Amino acid sequence: MKPRRLNVAPRLACPDDFYQALLELHCGLTDEESRLANAKLILLLANHIGDQAVLDEALRIAREGLGEGLASAAERADSAVSSVIRAAVCRVTKERT
Repeated sequence: MKPRRLNVAPRLACPDDFYQALLELHCGLTDEESRLANAKLILLLANHIGDQAVLDEALRIAREGLGEGLASAAERADSAVSSVIRAAVCRVTKERT
């Protein structure tokens, strides 16, 4: 195995804050809009990284352990629960404001 170039050590000062912002990004969006928002975010961050070797490694790591059956199951689960999750996040966000 090649030495890693991708930094996988925790680096976010406040990971919970980022996770909350990520959830809020999807608040009020349809499933299709959520997938588009994720795609835009991925492309923006990939552009920021700008190193193809690092991106290739990230893609490889993200794919590890995911077979076609699991990916299909994840897609079905995503469409089944995503609107419920977004609604819950929206409620929590509104309660905090």
